[in-house]
Amino acid sequence: MMKDAILTLQDGTIFRGKAFGATTSLCGEVCFNTSMTGYQEILTDPSYKAQIVTMTYPLIGNYGINTRDIESYKPHLSGFVVRELSPTVSNWRADTDLDTYLKANGVPGIQGIDTRALTKRLRVEGAMNGFLSTEDVSDEEAIKKASSWPGLTGVDYVKRVTHQKDFTWDEDETMSPAFRLIHGNESGDPRNASKPLPTADINIVAMDFGIKYNILRRLRQTGFRTHVVPANTSAAEIKDLNPQGVFLSNGPGDPSAVDYAIQTVTELADHGFPMFGICLGHQIMGQALGGKTFKMKFGHRGGNQPVKDLETGLVEITSQNHGFALDTKSMPAEVKVDRINLNDNTVEGLHHKNKPMFSVQYHPEASPGPHDASSLFQRFRDMIAGIGS
Repeated sequence: MMKDAILTLQDGTIFRGKAFGATTSLCGEVCFNTSMTGYQEILTDPSYKAQIVTMTYPLIGNYGINTRDIESYKPHLSGFVVRELSPTVSNWRADTDLDTYLKANGVPGIQGIDTRALTKRLRVEGAMNGFLSTEDVSDEEAIKKASSWPGLTGVDYVKRVTHQKDFTWDEDETMSPAFRLIHGNESGDPRNASKPLPTADINIVAMDFGIKYNILRRLRQTGFRTHVVPANTSAAEIKDLNPQGVFLSNGPGDPSAVDYAIQTVTELADHGFPMFGICLGHQIMGQALGGKTFKMKFGHRGGNQPVKDLETGLVEITSQNHGFALDTKSMPAEVKVDRINLNDNTVEGLHHKNKPMFSVQYHPEASPGPHDASSLFQRFRDMIAGIGS
């Protein structure tokens, strides 16, 4: 028999369902993701630190969990909400099931609630603080926990997810199943497919604010030799590594709370380093250049966000996961906003008019999501190569 579970929102709304995953109770910001697949990548994306994620697709867990598609060293979210947890795992790549995986990593889950009703409430009221428990707690205690949790604003969650020691990423292509499945191989068996990697002939530093592994894979596939450093690495320490460029990764929480990273990027920009930022890295770059951020009502989370390139008119369907955004009006004259979200006109990309710096709010590395924007990694390489020529 499955135990009862409860999800409570800060406004007193209560959803009752059945428990899976770990037996525990955690607070977090309740949000939703519209991706139809990719729950494993979402679970292990550090950008979801301190969030209780609701999947809008009704059936989750049917292809299980494997050890090769993870996006970081462990799951980081505070809770997982699904309409129905698949009782059967059917995939030749699966190593375990979702329930077992969440148990092993201390993440509680709730199933059997009306996720459509929850999503519609969040769409109207905005992302809300919540409390998810798979233990025996009273309604009064659950409501108190949800309403008293301080939330994401002003809290530095980057320091809780960044790698504590630097390392160099050089992954063999056989470790990238998604890339192998796309390109195939002579035998026709995707399990053995491989494609030779290009020479890693450009040295860059990646500032790890909560970096996804597929970003590192894509950088390697584009010919970068990437040295990953903790988020609090100083500009002087990065300069000592003598990189040809600097990459600013994704990450969780309020971008204005990561003041040390903003200061580092400001100093690197003054030094003239070529830079490319994604998601939180985009917001940190924007602030380093003089802009400000704000908290969005419910954010963008999913694999179907339309982004328009204002210079070419091209529209890309993109993967996104963020609850904060840059304020267009706050950007200085030397910074050009060159991409916007077609749903709400928020900033999705920028570049500096005089310095080799650009960034995007979305995730060109996907995992999960479409690959419309994958060419941005080559744009970064071309920018560095152009400076060095």
